[in-house]
Amino acid sequence: MTYVDVLQERIKQIEKGGKEKYHQRNAEKGKLFARKRLELLFDDGVNVEDAFFANCMDDELPSDGVVTGIGKVNGQDVCVMANDSTVKAGSWGKRTVEKILRIQETAMKLEIPMLYLVDSAGARITDQIEMFPGRRGAGRIFHNQIKMSGRVPQVCLLFGPSAAGGAYIPAFCDIVVMVEGNASMYLGSPRMAEKVIGEKVTLEEMGGARMHCSVSGCGDVLAKTEEEAIDYARKYLTYFPANFRHKPPVHEGKAIKEIEKSITDIIPVNQNAPFNMYHLIDKLIDEDSFLEIKKRFAPELITGLARLNGQTVGIIANQPRVKGGVLFPDSADKSAKFVQLCDAFNIPLLFLVDVPGFMIGTHVERQGIIRHGAKMLATMSEATVPKISVIVRKAYGAGLYAMAGPAFEPDACLALPTAQIAVMGPEAAVNAVYANKIAELPEEERPAFVKQKQEEYRNDIDIYRLASDMVIDAVVDPNKLRQELINRYAVYNQKNVTFTERKHGVYPV
Repeated sequence: MTYVDVLQERIKQIEKGGKEKYHQRNAEKGKLFARKRLELLFDDGVNVEDAFFANCMDDELPSDGVVTGIGKVNGQDVCVMANDSTVKAGSWGKRTVEKILRIQETAMKLEIPMLYLVDSAGARITDQIEMFPGRRGAGRIFHNQIKMSGRVPQVCLLFGPSAAGGAYIPAFCDIVVMVEGNASMYLGSPRMAEKVIGEKVTLEEMGGARMHCSVSGCGDVLAKTEEEAIDYARKYLTYFPANFRHKPPVHEGKAIKEIEKSITDIIPVNQNAPFNMYHLIDKLIDEDSFLEIKKRFAPELITGLARLNGQTVGIIANQPRVKGGVLFPDSADKSAKFVQLCDAFNIPLLFLVDVPGFMIGTHVERQGIIRHGAKMLATMSEATVPKISVIVRKAYGAGLYAMAGPAFEPDACLALPTAQIAVMGPEAAVNAVYANKIAELPEEERPAFVKQKQEEYRNDIDIYRLASDMVIDAVVDPNKLRQELINRYAVYNQKNVTFTERKHGVYPV
């Protein structure tokens, strides 16, 4: 056997990953081999693989349980690390950590996106002194992620567990796609929770994909299969530049989705009647271009990426069909993260406003709704990308502020003819101001009095009066709103401003 034959034999052995029994177990769970995942992710496979022979002197640890390298996604170079769960359950040893650090450093040097395909049981306890505490230990992975945040897109596809400290890899990514049934993340396992704090809990309850995508908000997208998760990641990257220095790529524009109803048919005149904000979004954006983020988490607020005549925009929209579109602590957090994401990578923002305000009551006050709301306001205010807010029906109270109202320097604050801007709605306002007077009136006189005062209030907040006073920049024909937005973004894309001069703000986190 020649030395070339020996080399080829070693390569084949390493490429196989772990033992066949571990491949079989994964297949039974619907899990793909790490290298198969990369085949589906990349246009033409891995172009450059680093440290392929890591730990090759140990036949039990091919590539030390992680594949790192560079390939093209939609023609764009991206860096990737992919845990191989057939090798010691994808656990981390000294060389595993070093490989991850090096590919992160490569992504920073090349300023290209970094993808994490996570399926790992965490640190190998037997290797903890070598891989855990030092300057090139596991903590450095998270330090690098924080450095990379906002410089290059970071995407996590979670195919299996992400346990203990390793759970911070998804936490520091821009977006986390979790595969239902297999993906999980937790600081302490159910067994540990029972031993340490006496809590009996299932893995799904502790850190399952559905829980994180709907309750904790740590997950952004719930995928049914690994193929679906990978497809989502490929589509997601089409909305982003390679790094913060560039603007998103412009695609060929498409017409809107064919819907029989016009915008005037979709939006009820009655401010309190619910309607589906997704229908309005469909009437504004290029067909099939909406990519929603955190659909299952805080659904009273919609966040997602879309295209207007081929240009990427980030949409933040109140959803009147869910809790009336009222803002809660979770929806405030959801908005804050999404606005930061878009602003970091030069994606213009569109706010579609139909908000009664922030929720009130002891429950949300104890959750810190003021602090969470302030976070939402801060990130929106700091965003220097083009910002347009459209008052669809109502913008009451601090909801106006949070959704890029006039005081927060949107490039334009537009309104539909159905819009109202006020501290509160007519019903609540009249009750607040005239409660005692109403109580004093004979019962038969009360309805007429209330109706009169509500009409006076509506006249006071008439949208044309606000346009006359230049509170808003234009009242727009609903059926011409899409073209109005296209025209304005085409101009505002030249925007170049610095929010303020300082080291950084002190945030209400």
